[in-house]
Parts: sequence; structure tokens; C-alpha cells
Amino acid sequence: MIEIDVKKRLKSANGNIEFTFNGSINEGEFVTIFGSSGAGKTTLLRMIAGLTKPDSGSIVVNGEIWFDKARKIDIKPQKRRVGFVFQDYALFPNMSVRKNIEFALAKNEKYNADRLLELCKLTALQDQKPAQLSGGQKQRVAFARALALKPKILLLDEPLSALDNAMRQELQEELLTLQKTLNPATLLVSHDLSEVFKLSIRTYVIENGKVVKSGTPAEVFSAGNISNKFRLIGEVLAIEESGLVYILSVLAGSDIVKVAATQSEIENIKIGDRVLIASKAFNPMIAKMN
Repeated sequence: MIEIDVKKRLKSANGNIEFTFNGSINEGEFVTIFGSSGAGKTTLLRMIAGLTKPDSGSIVVNGEIWFDKARKIDIKPQKRRVGFVFQDYALFPNMSVRKNIEFALAKNEKYNADRLLELCKLTALQDQKPAQLSGGQKQRVAFARALALKPKILLLDEPLSALDNAMRQELQEELLTLQKTLNPATLLVSHDLSEVFKLSIRTYVIENGKVVKSGTPAEVFSAGNISNKFRLIGEVLAIEESGLVYILSVLAGSDIVKVAATQSEIENIKIGDRVLIASKAFNPMIAKMN
């Protein structure tokens, strides 16, 4: 188990804030930190990795103290066994795909590069340099290199946000398969609601440096006062008038769902909004997500 209890003064667009986080991640669990820019999400990852020092508190990983302000313990980043995947890939441009992965492996574990190349669908690209790869391929290399460390925790800082929607959905599936296969405790920073629902078991919502909600994605984001036969969350792609009703095209996962709505239901909904579609039998209800 990874236990985190830290505080850090931060400068944000709204002035100085005190970032506070007290939470845990179980072995093999996929947890998401959700919130707007400037809330402190990336700072949390950097504190876990040892790249930013908390003002106070502690970080304990499987009983090993990585940081404890009171005890003056601060383990160096290279000794923390953290896999960190960034938005901009951070690959070595002069190294091949294989060499990028092998760089993170211990000398007696070079054979594991073959397994990682296969798991990340990179075998045919192992001799290519990063400049010869697409964005999705570069991110696969970044995942493989982070996992080569056999990390005690895998930190993902919005790694898919720069990719187009089709590639992002494809890599979400691959990331989920990798995480289930290799089973590292994983902490993802994301502001993509569909990504949170698709990948994570638990979610912490951060606003202005504070955790305001936590629980499963359904508990955190779904309307608690609705009892339904089904519910799904998606992004509004189009709104078309059709006689007395409106037809909403909603992207839910990889599917586009068309739902009829009344004038009052769509009054505050616009293209690009996240919506909850819930239904009892044949009576769907649409609600905008905050």
C-alpha cells in the first residue's frame, strides 16, 4: 500500500494555495486524480517521485518511508522505483526504441526488453528512433520504459491528452491491459471524464489544492438521487431539432448514442458538454455534468 499525507504551498492562477492530499493506493490499484489545471495534480505526482519536496507530511510505500518531514527522511528519486510517463514522452532522441527501454532495465534483466516490446506492440519498431515514430508509438515506448523499472508505483501525467480521440481510446485499452498484466499500483492525472470512468477503480477530485470528493467514478460523478436501469456518460457531439424534440448525438466510449430530448432538457446543454444519460425502462433522462 502507498500512503500519502502531504502539504505544499503552491502558486496558482487564483493566487497562493495550500495543496493538501491525504490518501492511499493499494497494490495493483488504478487510481485517478481528477481536476482542472492548477489544482495541484502534477505537483502530487512530482512529490511522490521525489522531484518536488513537500512542505510537510509523509509518503510511505509498502512500509518503506520515502519522505517524512518530521524524521528528515527524503529518499532520492533514483532510489524510489517510480515509473513516470509524461505528456511529452521524454524519450532519448539518439536511442532506438529498444535502447530507450533497455536504459531502464538492470543489466541482468535485458531479456525483459523483448517481453515489453511485445506487450506494447513495438517489436517491429524496435530499431527506430523516436523521430521516426507517431505520437501513439512514442507513448507506447514511454509506457514500456516506465514499466521496465518494475515500479512500485506508475505515475501517469495526462499521457494521452495530446493524441487524437481514436488513438487516445486505443491506447486507453492498451494501458488498461498493461496495468492488469504487470499489476503496478497506478496513479493517473486526467481531466477527461470518459478516461476516468474507463481506467480507474477510484478517483480523487481536487479543487484549489483540496480533495473535495473521492470514491468510485460512479459515486463521484453520477447523480446520486437517480435510480435507473442504466446510465452512461458521454460528450455531446451534435444537437439537431426534429419536430417537437431534439436529437443529441453523444459519444459514450467508442460508441455514438442518439437520444431524444425536450427543449427544457437541453436548455443548458451545448456541444462539447459532458452529460449523464439515465433511464428507467424506455424513459431516458439527460443531465449536464458539472
